[in-house]
Amino acid sequence: MKKTRWVIKQERGRKAMAAETVWLFGLHAVRDALVNPRRVKLRLLVTRNARDRLAGAISEAGIDPEIADARKFNAPLDPSSVHQGAALEVKPLDWGRLEDVAIGGVAPRLILLDRVTDPHNVGSILRSAEVLGASAVIGTRHHAAPETGALAKTASGALERQPYLRVRNIAETIKTLKAMGYLTLGLDSEADQTIETALKGRIDHAVALVLGAEGPGLRAKTKQTVDHLVKIAAAGRFGSLNVSNAAGLALYASQPKD
Repeated sequence: MKKTRWVIKQERGRKAMAAETVWLFGLHAVRDALVNPRRVKLRLLVTRNARDRLAGAISEAGIDPEIADARKFNAPLDPSSVHQGAALEVKPLDWGRLEDVAIGGVAPRLILLDRVTDPHNVGSILRSAEVLGASAVIGTRHHAAPETGALAKTASGALERQPYLRVRNIAETIKTLKAMGYLTLGLDSEADQTIETALKGRIDHAVALVLGAEGPGLRAKTKQTVDHLVKIAAAGRFGSLNVSNAAGLALYASQPKD
């Protein structure tokens, strides 16, 4: 039976994902990846100084490093990357399905990102999500920041511990979460109510906070799909927040209070 174009495209996509690798860089990001048992580590390139500083993590990972000249560090990185003499080639992390990270725990919190493409913003969001106990950060497969060295360095280790999933469609994911009992809140500076108001009497619910890219914000379809549009309570007038700052504040505002 002849395969359809759609099936062929899907198979090619899976093969491309299987072959994909990521170069992480910087002492902190490389150290955390080395000691992460979930990581598939392929190649470690370090200067002698970086090797000495990472000695414990290298030993724990059981990987043989390649020693590079500090003046001619030849890892395939952007020239502007602050690598600190350490680069590690890895496979992207696989955190499983949405259901694997969205079910369980008391009053779980999720962050959904609607076309947030800047890796530095996503890295910062992962740090806030880890600190504030979010179950996962969820983006889209397309038009979203992929797992990269720049994202990992900004995340400062959080990428190794904080689930970061990428789904096919944000609106469909919101519908799935609603069916699972989540209250879905879309961040919009023009909303009529704050996060606290929307959660009054429902603070112990599972909550998914949905944020859009800076500038365009949430797409129309996303706004139509969430349960409520909400804003961050603020004193006085102010411009729009950076999406990573907004994510941290929204997550904090949604936390159950003792």
